[in-house]
Amino acid sequence: MEHAYIMINLALALGAGLTMSRFVKLIGLPAVTGYLIAGILIGPYCLGRLGIEGFGLISYENVTSYSIISETALGFIAFTIGNEFRLADLKKVGKQAVIVSIFEALSAVIVVDAVLISVHFIVGEEVFPLSAAITLGAIAAATAPAATLMVVRQYKAKGPVTSILLPVVALDDAIGLIAFAISFGVAKSLTGSVNAVTLLVEPILEIVLSLAGGALLGWLFTLSERFFYSRSKRLAVSVTFVFLTIALSMLEFEVCGVKIGFSSLLACMMLGTVFCNTCDFSFELMDRVDRWTAPLFVLFFVLSGAELQFNVFFDVRILIIGLLYIVFRCVGKQIGASTGSLVMKCEPQVTKYLGVTLFPQAGVALGMSLNALSVFPPFEGQIIRNIVLFGVLVYELVGPLLTKIALTKAGEITAEERASARVKNAK
Repeated sequence: MEHAYIMINLALALGAGLTMSRFVKLIGLPAVTGYLIAGILIGPYCLGRLGIEGFGLISYENVTSYSIISETALGFIAFTIGNEFRLADLKKVGKQAVIVSIFEALSAVIVVDAVLISVHFIVGEEVFPLSAAITLGAIAAATAPAATLMVVRQYKAKGPVTSILLPVVALDDAIGLIAFAISFGVAKSLTGSVNAVTLLVEPILEIVLSLAGGALLGWLFTLSERFFYSRSKRLAVSVTFVFLTIALSMLEFEVCGVKIGFSSLLACMMLGTVFCNTCDFSFELMDRVDRWTAPLFVLFFVLSGAELQFNVFFDVRILIIGLLYIVFRCVGKQIGASTGSLVMKCEPQVTKYLGVTLFPQAGVALGMSLNALSVFPPFEGQIIRNIVLFGVLVYELVGPLLTKIALTKAGEITAEERASARVKNAK
């Protein structure tokens, strides 16, 4: 019966997501927003409250039991973004993307740190610890690639902003990890227990090993594809290597007291980057992978919506500090993206609209907050975790719409959408 409940819930999640995407389209919202709303409706705070097995996701634990779907979807999202790093395109935007990424990520850290540290001195250590303020500033650097990619795909956005956006989002994770490692080390030193070698070496090793492992698997991926000729088998090989990269990224082990871990996002991104630059038929394969992963992405966003925790609204302190975090993170992203674009002499629409497309935040930020929760004392850890949860709740619901508006104003989303196959056949 348990397996039956799982399949019913997955069918319910897909059906609810697809249905809600039709409703939000009527009011001009992106499909991803509909998927998130559908997740809220079938999640623990709505349908799940009935407590009927197989008829909604009845608890937070129930939602997280489907984490393998979310991890797999994030792997394919990172793989898809990696395919945007084609050398021919990087020659045009590569240097710009790196500089803009550094500016927007560090600007968010500096602005959020300045505001939250000021709040700490106003309200005191007992209400809002300094270690929490510094850590939240570091987490502000992270950006969610999933929602951004889905909006770009749905509306087939094309232009200067879109061209630089996806590389910036991909680089953002690496910069965010480094910023988090440094800030986290400073915050930990304030609590009196810090291992500087571990805090500095582990994140750097994670980045280097993830990129190296992804590159090796990307080369093996390209080599393997050449032994198969049918489209279906080549698709199967593609899925196999993404699965393998995700699985290997989950491994953790310790060497001389240093924990060795991997980032699934960075490894899968490098897998896609090496593959697209070494395989001469990668365009064809990516089109087929995109079609195969469509239902997977719907499930990912519906489950993400169900996972949002609304109990953060019951703490006034979290609401006020959370709102400051949300607003000033956006200010930092916008200032950094605009400044970086001006320095690199990007097109005017990039300078004006790129920052808005970088507002969404989810998976990487949640992972950082979990790390803080496991290391800091319960008081600091819970504050960090709840503020990040509040931010993700707002960003995930509002971010896709803001991304759509920004790309539309930049002239990269046209009002004319592709006609469906049914309409074409009727002509």
